[in-house]
Amino acid sequence: MNHEPDNLSSYKCGHNSDEEAFVRTTLGILADTPVELSAVGKGGSDRRYFRVVAPGSPSAILMRYGDMYAENDVYVAAASLLRESGVSVPAIYNHDPERRLILMEDLGDRDLYSLREKTWGERRAIYEKTLALAVKMHAFSPEQINMKLHSSHSLPLMPGYDEKLYRWERTYFLENIVQNVCRMELAPQEKNDLETELVGLAAGLLQTKASLIHRDFQSQNVMVKEGKPVLIDFQGMRFGSPFYDLGSLIYDPYVQFPEGARAYLLRFYYDLAGSTSSWEKFRALFFQASAQRLMQALGAYGFLGLTRGKPHFLLHIPRALQNLVEASGESGILPRLNDLARRCRGCIYPFS
Repeated sequence: MNHEPDNLSSYKCGHNSDEEAFVRTTLGILADTPVELSAVGKGGSDRRYFRVVAPGSPSAILMRYGDMYAENDVYVAAASLLRESGVSVPAIYNHDPERRLILMEDLGDRDLYSLREKTWGERRAIYEKTLALAVKMHAFSPEQINMKLHSSHSLPLMPGYDEKLYRWERTYFLENIVQNVCRMELAPQEKNDLETELVGLAAGLLQTKASLIHRDFQSQNVMVKEGKPVLIDFQGMRFGSPFYDLGSLIYDPYVQFPEGARAYLLRFYYDLAGSTSSWEKFRALFFQASAQRLMQALGAYGFLGLTRGKPHFLLHIPRALQNLVEASGESGILPRLNDLARRCRGCIYPFS
């Protein structure tokens, strides 16, 4: 869920390599033409990305994916589904499921994250366009998507959000942040009270209308090509509350927003989607889903930083915890989570 550069280096394809054969066949590159792959790999997944450069051929991105995450296997089907639904994603040039290789369109290096130092006036338009994509994606009901999947795709989506997945996310947070990063041990009664509160949070989100959601809808997963947003890393999309995606983007810990920008973006989506909910209820659900999403993101930062040896993820914890304090405080139903986040924030000075 991150796009920090890793330490993979550029290299020229060796003879008979899987990558070379796949790239040459797909792009029609002759045997005596050199092919160079430059790592653009990012994040904590088992997917690795390489920019393919060969004289006389358009630049492309090669993805080699592992078998650690089942969602990798639905990448191509998800791309087809989104593209057919009018949501911008990179074009897929070829897929070899046996060698676990995908060659796709090169969107360049510009994403929402790379624009984080620009003025809000410069960023606002591309955020509006990104939310317009979200409106389009969220408009699909489970029935419509199931019909499309059955008619033209052989792979199903990942299982949708249910109580089990929400419970996994809050446990991920409690183990990897509260326990392992903040070094806090909760008393049994506090743990039970918090669980009751978070069970209620999950129940409320499950009552919202299920839509197709990206699940990791943050600034590093929105490329910007020719002034238009293009979604990447969508393999984890599933049915869930659209407020979860809104929380992912508008409470994204990777970027900062000026005062009033979050409220502007939320209202922009509300108006564009034509929501029939009251603004007050819509706003409350946004903060509640943001708190749920931030627990998941924080759990990932702690896990990847401490367990997977990727310490750069730990740098995002302070801002994510601050966002969790704000979102839970505005939610109206999460006083225990708000108190826990405040105390945890006070314990993380080594990473600040």
